[in-house]
Amino acid sequence: MIRSIITGTGHYLPNKIIKRDHFMKHKFYDQKGFKIKKSNEEIINKFQKITEIEERRYINEGLFNSDIATIAAEKALKNSKICKEKIDYIISAHNYGDIHPISYQSDFVPSISAKIKNKLQIKNKRCRPYDMIFGCTGWIEGMILADQLLRSKYAKNILITSSETLSQVIDPYDRNAMIFSDGAGAAVLSAMEYLEENERHGIIHYDTQCDNNEKLYYLTNGPSLNPNYKKSLVNIRMNGRRIYEYALTEVPNMLKNMLDHANLHLHDIHKILLHQANAKMDYEILKRLLKLYDYTSLKKDCLSNIMPMTIQKFGNSSVATVPTLLDLILKGKMPPHEIKPGDTILMASLGAGMNINGMIYRFPNKKK
Repeated sequence: MIRSIITGTGHYLPNKIIKRDHFMKHKFYDQKGFKIKKSNEEIINKFQKITEIEERRYINEGLFNSDIATIAAEKALKNSKICKEKIDYIISAHNYGDIHPISYQSDFVPSISAKIKNKLQIKNKRCRPYDMIFGCTGWIEGMILADQLLRSKYAKNILITSSETLSQVIDPYDRNAMIFSDGAGAAVLSAMEYLEENERHGIIHYDTQCDNNEKLYYLTNGPSLNPNYKKSLVNIRMNGRRIYEYALTEVPNMLKNMLDHANLHLHDIHKILLHQANAKMDYEILKRLLKLYDYTSLKKDCLSNIMPMTIQKFGNSSVATVPTLLDLILKGKMPPHEIKPGDTILMASLGAGMNINGMIYRFPNKKK
């Protein structure tokens, strides 16, 4: 039996820390293009209470999306101890490509995955670059695709990267700009052969749900809320209320169904890594999932034990939040959180589309 095993992980966090003071002189507008009359202090306090975001990270001038993805990829390759020339696919999850420093437009040609291969100096012509444009759910979907390629014996080692520089595609006149940040994560997924079918390690199960009809435009791009601001038409436009309602309705049920199909119970899960979009939303997703299992009396401290969070200090870096969170825990940088051999984790994300997905992964008891 072939199992898809994580053999290495890595991440990159920019060193530029953006705190609340950065937004104190901003002029915030509403969806109708009128300046909001509330004070910035009141706007920022309310935002921070809901999202819990105290800080976020922005890249330094001169860095591109493909640059930070490459840094995370180098760390994952080093951690895996697998020669870069033995990588069969590079699957790159992102949404905006490299942002042009003058026009602020997205650059997808060449693709981000091809640029990563070039910057890693991989000479192997059989290594195929593949971009995954799937909203914030892109990294997990990349892992799902990689698992299918490995199990079908089309590949033996696959590098899955996730990177975004959202600081370059936010509208400074939109309150939602305070949510987004920059960062990158990466993992190497490798095919391992097990003699017995009941050796359930690596990727155990996954599911994806795509509501691309009336919910398609809950998160889009568009011009600035300030009609006089013409710098870029590529600005994230988000209907936060609709996304919140959709997440609470759909994500817990999908995760419960996924666990059921894998013949697992929630008490089999050691950690839940949710996309770091909004602290209030993530807590409510977990509470509703627990309620499906009749766990109704757990306090917030208990929630934080099973669901580690990084959004408070790193913000929402889209596709990069889950792999960054995973790498930090595996490298011992998020005490008291830890993942031990044999532990089973649940990863899930929600993104533009609307797309949601999840994956169950069990760490091998010992290296083969």
